[in-house]
Amino acid sequence: MLELTDVHVGYGRTDVIHGVSVAVPEDGVVAVMGHNGAGKSTLLRAAVGLLKPRSGQIRLLGEDVTTLAPNQRVARGLAYVPQGQQSFGQLTTLENLQLVADGRRRGKDLIAEALDLFPALAGLLGRKAGLLSGGQRQQLAIARALITEPKMLILDEPTEGIQPSVVAEIEQTIMDLTARGGLSVLLVEQHVGFALGAAAHYYVLASGRVTASGAGGGAAVPQVLAAMTI
Repeated sequence: MLELTDVHVGYGRTDVIHGVSVAVPEDGVVAVMGHNGAGKSTLLRAAVGLLKPRSGQIRLLGEDVTTLAPNQRVARGLAYVPQGQQSFGQLTTLENLQLVADGRRRGKDLIAEALDLFPALAGLLGRKAGLLSGGQRQQLAIARALITEPKMLILDEPTEGIQPSVVAEIEQTIMDLTARGGLSVLLVEQHVGFALGAAAHYYVLASGRVTASGAGGGAAVPQVLAAMTI
């Protein structure tokens, strides 16, 4: 579904990602973990086209998209939820959803489906997004991304600053979505328990390099924590 092969990415003259390869299978969830400064968000920015790799290749649905702009990747089925629970704060919850849904053939249905996934938002449709809690804004951000009907969803730190109950809801939603088929997820996350609970496979980054990888699940927690201390 999404393949990054021997990717080198940086800012100015400085490389941040050094020959990283990550593969996300069809209908699979893959987690990338590591401490702050490990290069996780830089890797995602390259995957969505916000940064151009110095070398390496990025493939989406079998197509080489290394040189394509972000909007071209979105048109091919990629959706990106950046770090920070981003939304249009002066617009209501419903208006935020409608901005994405307008012009889509199934716009109203897509909003209804997003609200089914995040029922807490249904009672907040008239509230300005800037007045929502962090957890509610994160659910709104993911709901907006899903309205684009992506085949590949990229999430950057979706649990940052969010209460545990909402973290559990987001994890369950990710698992439910991928169980239906037709959606793959690349998840960047520092919350090891959440990441391994949602993902079938993981990678650990340190200083812009993969230092460990393997199958997800709770049994992998000790290996991941050990790799993150290196």
